Amino acid sequence: MKQREDMTFPFDEYVRRLDGLRERMASRLLDAVVITDPENLMYLTDYQTTGYSFFQALVVPLEDEPFMITRALEESNVHARTWVERTRPYPDTGDAIQMLVEALREFGLNGKSIGYERNSYFFPAYHQDSIHTTFLDGSLNDCFGIVEEGRICKSPAELDVMRKAARATEAGMKAGFEATVAGATENDIGAAISAAMFRAGGEPPAVMPYVTSGPRSMIGHATWEGRTVQPGEHVFLEVGGCYRRYHTAMMRTIVLGDLSASMHHAQERMKHALREVKKLIRPGLTVSDVDNLVRNIITDNDVGARLVTRSGYSIGIAFPPSWDEGYIISLKQGDSQVLREGMTFHIIPWMWGVDGNKTVGISDTVYVTDRGCQSFFDLDEDFVVKPEFAARELSANTPARLTDVSGKPLSAESQPEADENTAKRKGTSRDPSKKVSSKNSEKVSSEVAGS
Repeated sequence: MKQREDMTFPFDEYVRRLDGLRERMASRLLDAVVITDPENLMYLTDYQTTGYSFFQALVVPLEDEPFMITRALEESNVHARTWVERTRPYPDTGDAIQMLVEALREFGLNGKSIGYERNSYFFPAYHQDSIHTTFLDGSLNDCFGIVEEGRICKSPAELDVMRKAARATEAGMKAGFEATVAGATENDIGAAISAAMFRAGGEPPAVMPYVTSGPRSMIGHATWEGRTVQPGEHVFLEVGGCYRRYHTAMMRTIVLGDLSASMHHAQERMKHALREVKKLIRPGLTVSDVDNLVRNIITDNDVGARLVTRSGYSIGIAFPPSWDEGYIISLKQGDSQVLREGMTFHIIPWMWGVDGNKTVGISDTVYVTDRGCQSFFDLDEDFVVKPEFAARELSANTPARLTDVSGKPLSAESQPEADENTAKRKGTSRDPSKKVSSKNSEKVSSEVAGS
């Protein structure tokens, strides 16, 4: 190993990770492992490239020096970024698996028990077929997950890097709030979010922000497509900030107009779910326990919405096409995996189908502590409400009629809130571009009598 001081983490951090991997290798009676997953390569060596569609692998012997197999162009990343000293590059016209097999023999691993990541996206079936038909003087064994066992609990140094990613996430989300106005396009909003993340020190994320407006929010994993945001609509944002390939993510919702009863109800359900789950999370709890709490709270709603997915997932190192580590651990029903200190999760008590045609979200990224959990974020969770962009202008002299969730008028003691709403329309209240306070939003929306 080449000791250097210019990597993402101190050199001792990589030594610790490699030692942990070798302990797990020894317990599985493996003489070496072939690691091909880009996130695992980054975790072990600090290696990264966007060229990971070409075969690349780190071979870690139980006792000898590790070495890397890369496309010739990518070898420069090994020398520029990592502690790895041994490389065996192959040309674009060469055979990557043949180079791997030759290197295994060169470094004395023929006849040995070799682990490989059978379920890796980047060790495709035809490559696996090739190594099984050419490496005949040793045994090949599936070791998928052997690196992830070390990745699942983040070290203090990793949590510090994720805090930097969180600053980029928050900066992007705030810019999205500002850019969301009637007449803006989803592209405008996405551009504002991206620029703010990068100016805040963020780096290209595994997934660009999700920006959907109005009925398009019901399309799973859609993002901007040039649609113009209309007055009275809502906009759903999900932003994942990145720093050194580590990610944090959050969902937020913007309402152009007054906060309707159903949207207020959805907001409060999601906030309640986040409060309760953050009280509950601690080491020793099962994944299923967490999911059940979130799912039960979101399911108990009056607006026809549901939690259509898992309630959260591990998050950390990621390359495209996804920013999550959900394949390592997801918060879902029936999973008995136990939470441990240092685990990090994106908790997503989002609601799909509010009023039958709206998706809204409030989410948080947290890390498990020795006795509970902490959020990476400080940003307020309430919907951002912009009443000046309602679907149509209201007369300044038209009295407002406040209703409860069922549509019945509120009691007389609640009527001072009507004066506040009317004042907003006249422009005599606080800056209308600011979000409605929780105190006022709890009274639900105002409607023009007879409208």
